[in-house]
Amino acid sequence: MPDIEHLNSPAFSALGLPFSEIVRVGDTLYLSGQMGTLPGGLKLAPGGLKAEAEQALRNLQASLEAHGFELGQVVKCTVMLADMNDWPQFNEVYTRFFQPPYPARSAFGSSGLALGSRLEIEAIAVARS
Repeated sequence: MPDIEHLNSPAFSALGLPFSEIVRVGDTLYLSGQMGTLPGGLKLAPGGLKAEAEQALRNLQASLEAHGFELGQVVKCTVMLADMNDWPQFNEVYTRFFQPPYPARSAFGSSGLALGSRLEIEAIAVARS
């Protein structure tokens, strides 16, 4: 059985949430979902879907970088949208953070996201040696 490591940055730990920021199993990193919350708290970035999407992706990037990883190591993203009509707007923001060849991705509509968020994004990455 591979080693399992729970990675929590000080900034994430300070939030007191009941889950790990990243769980590493061997060379695979499982990142918890990120919403468009402003750093240091649980308040959503103002400005709607695009502002939340940009902040969520910055949060994803910050989680990776806090542990010595980068967005280029992401191989799969799962996106939950409160309204699937926001999908084109999300893609506009997403393509500023990821370039071809893009990670594999799925997106689905979801109601009742935490904090009244417009979206949540989780990722799987590979830890390069």
